[in-house]
Amino acid sequence: MAESRTVFPRRFLKATHDLVFHHVHGGQLIYNACWEDPRIDRQLLGLDERSRVVMITSAGCNALDYLLDGPAEIHAVDVNHRQNAVLELKLALIRRGDFGDLFEFFGIGSHERFRPVYRALRAGLSAPAKAFWDDHITFFDPGSMKKSFYYHGAAGMAAWLMGGALFRAKPNIKNHALCLLDADTLAQQARVYALLEPKIWGKLSHWLIRQRLLMTLLGVPAPQIKLIDDHYPGGVTAYVKDKLRHVMSELPARENYFWRVYMTGSYTLSCCPNYLREENLPGLAARADRVHPHTCTVTQFLQQHPGVYSHYVLLDHQDWLAHHDPTALAEEWELIFANSRPGTRILMRSAGLDLGFVPPGVRSRLRFHPERTEPLHRTDRVGTYGSLHFAEVL
Repeated sequence: MAESRTVFPRRFLKATHDLVFHHVHGGQLIYNACWEDPRIDRQLLGLDERSRVVMITSAGCNALDYLLDGPAEIHAVDVNHRQNAVLELKLALIRRGDFGDLFEFFGIGSHERFRPVYRALRAGLSAPAKAFWDDHITFFDPGSMKKSFYYHGAAGMAAWLMGGALFRAKPNIKNHALCLLDADTLAQQARVYALLEPKIWGKLSHWLIRQRLLMTLLGVPAPQIKLIDDHYPGGVTAYVKDKLRHVMSELPARENYFWRVYMTGSYTLSCCPNYLREENLPGLAARADRVHPHTCTVTQFLQQHPGVYSHYVLLDHQDWLAHHDPTALAEEWELIFANSRPGTRILMRSAGLDLGFVPPGVRSRLRFHPERTEPLHRTDRVGTYGSLHFAEVL
């Protein structure tokens, strides 16, 4: 009887979290910037002019980063049409060829002439992208309360709320954070973080980390939270503390545009994704038509567009599938194998520390390369994933 009294609340909380997660993810933009380090990806993937890539869109930053390697085609797949709308707007700005407008929109996160620039771009967007941006182009309004695109969408809202709460509670935190981002050396950076860390981790931040709604806004589903709680010593709070300490103390912050954009609301010309570097604009514009957004699941894409693909970039979505829908996970893998060749490369990330999310029958058909991924994973500028996995189809 006592066990049933504890099981029911756990199941109720899980069901509630799942309901909220589906509502949030089904009803709005989630990611306004990719949260995976493409510098690592490109080292592992080895893209060239023969590459045919299938990847999860997210915010499209990394599709554009991969495009610099000149693959034949990139299919950016996402179940959320809003994610593809972000990629489409980036592609439209790239095709237009005006670096100033591109950087103001997606570097600064706002543009004083956001409406007329959008009107000039609108005809080149798909119908779903037009519908989304018609309603949300004010995300780029510099006069808005948030002042930056990067504080919109679910992840942006979470960053804005967390930053606002911490900065209001302890105003000096922001000054320390800016010093850290501009540190000249790793030793200087580590010293600043040693001063900053105890200011960050008070009662408020410990409470925030444990809030499932916040994790939902950040795009972290319950299965990933459980993976961390079950397998990482100290659970989610210790995991976040350790990951943040590693990134902020051991990797150069001056080039860490992932954390900068959420700490400040914008990039800089010297600290930004590669698609926002002026020297890359001509090459991206020339290849923009090689990027093809698709609003569907990976399974649906492969059913609708069968072929031999050389690369798959699956991010961490299989963590969720492994927990919630093993049948769908098995179907996805069968279609991946059916649309691959020996040597096709597959890149995945996980909140877990191992390959537990990959079915055993799938693992036997892949050759993994931990000798390559483990050292690279330690250099990941995002630093929040538990593990990185790179495999080739046998």
